[in-house]
Amino acid sequence: MTLWLKIRYWAEYSILRLIIEMIRIMPLDTAVKFSAYWWRILAGRGRRHQRALNNLKMAFPEKTDEQREQIALAMWENLGRVMAETMQMDRVLARPENIEIANPEILDRYQGKMGSAICVSMHSGNWELAMWPLAVNDMKPAAVYRLVKNPLVDAYLRKQRKDLYPGGLFAKGAGAGFHAGRDTARQIGSYVRKGGRLGFLADQWDRNGIEVPFFGIDAKSPPFPAMLARRIGTRLWVGRCVRLGNKSNFRVEMHELKVPRTEDQDEDIKNIVREIQATFESWIRQYPEQFMWSNRRWS
Repeated sequence: MTLWLKIRYWAEYSILRLIIEMIRIMPLDTAVKFSAYWWRILAGRGRRHQRALNNLKMAFPEKTDEQREQIALAMWENLGRVMAETMQMDRVLARPENIEIANPEILDRYQGKMGSAICVSMHSGNWELAMWPLAVNDMKPAAVYRLVKNPLVDAYLRKQRKDLYPGGLFAKGAGAGFHAGRDTARQIGSYVRKGGRLGFLADQWDRNGIEVPFFGIDAKSPPFPAMLARRIGTRLWVGRCVRLGNKSNFRVEMHELKVPRTEDQDEDIKNIVREIQATFESWIRQYPEQFMWSNRRWS
């Protein structure tokens, strides 16, 4: 690492910590409201706003331009809330009464006999909380996340997530995917085979993905969670976090998906991916303003 790169990383890290400390001066609810307001104004003028509108037009061609604009602006507000909550995650988790677990019976059923499990979720509500039911039930979930290039920032963000993912975090490089990151894929496979519970976000375009319908348009979707569940023989859940109102109140729910095991493994995996994306679509239609439309989803 060059001296210039070290200086750059320290500068980025220092700026981030300064912003975080400024946010943490405010009470949680005040910080969430403040961040939502400015994200709506500033992000609503950025280039990613147009991508969000383009995606919304593909997903909801029946809606007017004004309706799609309002969904996109509400999305930026939600992302602003997520940003403030991420910087105060310890305070969010200190109010467990504000995080409703919609169907706790799905976990009660497996107390003491959980075994391996895969849970997929999407960028909606505050997706960081999608694995909270497993964490609060002492099932020590882990998760896969996108590596931050700045090692100081990456280490800090990993530390902030330790209460959500006591089982640890597996990093994948930006743009590398799992086919390129074979070491990470092997580590993940080993972790799951040993009884680990692992979370994925599986709602973005994947260059190595499997094409399945998403809002009626074929989209290359992440196959890795389905491959793990089918090949290793784990339980598979799909989960979401719904924001209730404009504050840090949430409902988290998980549903178990049946993992087909026919003689055609490739077709089984494709069917799993198709069901995951169909579940995401049905949920997004309920709360479109909580989904991150600014991500790439279609080619």
